[in-house]
Amino acid sequence: MKEPTKAGSGFWRSLRSGGVPSAIASVFGAPSAQQMAFIRSLSREQRRPEVLHYPMSRLETVVFDLETTGFHPQHGDEILSFGAVKLLGNEVQDEFYTLVNSKVSVPDNISALTGITQEMIDGAPSLIDGLHDFMAFAGRSVLIAHGTGHDKAFLNAALWKTSKIQLTHRILDTMMIARWLKPSLGSYGLDEVLEEANIPVTVRHHALEDAKMTAQLWQEYLRLMRHKQVDTLEDLYAHLSNF
Repeated sequence: MKEPTKAGSGFWRSLRSGGVPSAIASVFGAPSAQQMAFIRSLSREQRRPEVLHYPMSRLETVVFDLETTGFHPQHGDEILSFGAVKLLGNEVQDEFYTLVNSKVSVPDNISALTGITQEMIDGAPSLIDGLHDFMAFAGRSVLIAHGTGHDKAFLNAALWKTSKIQLTHRILDTMMIARWLKPSLGSYGLDEVLEEANIPVTVRHHALEDAKMTAQLWQEYLRLMRHKQVDTLEDLYAHLSNF
């Protein structure tokens, strides 16, 4: 498996070499202006209708997780780290991880929970650097997370803060899929569904480790969905809408 992709990768450095109108660059600074232009370009045409008809075995997905300073982006909480795993069908292709410095202090209880300290954040890339490297990693893939409300809210807040756009990717929630596939489970937190699927818990509340475990959960659910005649993303949406 490849080493996790890092913020400031060669791919992103190559993007920074592109041209930006001087008027924009003079206002925002060249790196920020280019990052804004890039993330806006990624947001276009994310909901391509043809993706609905791809076989699940060919579907490009990025399973991701965020660690944050709290639960309320509308009240000033910010992203601390991004972790993600890219898959083609059920095969892992690549990994991504970065801390980010959103210029917000790390609460003591969050440091205790995540292991992320203020010193680590002070030396981390900026939010716009980490966010745009994550979005470059995600590309046009369908995004997957467990309990997507939290992660989507923080992504949207960060995208609006840095680039004045909203997330346009298709997003799947493994919690919702678990409720459909395992209706009698009772509790659908990540720990519970991992235990039910016999997936070993490595490190919880670490963005990359949680993303890797959720990716294993997605792989297991792909296997189960094949037995329910779920051949395409459209099939999955139809089942979830009926459920």
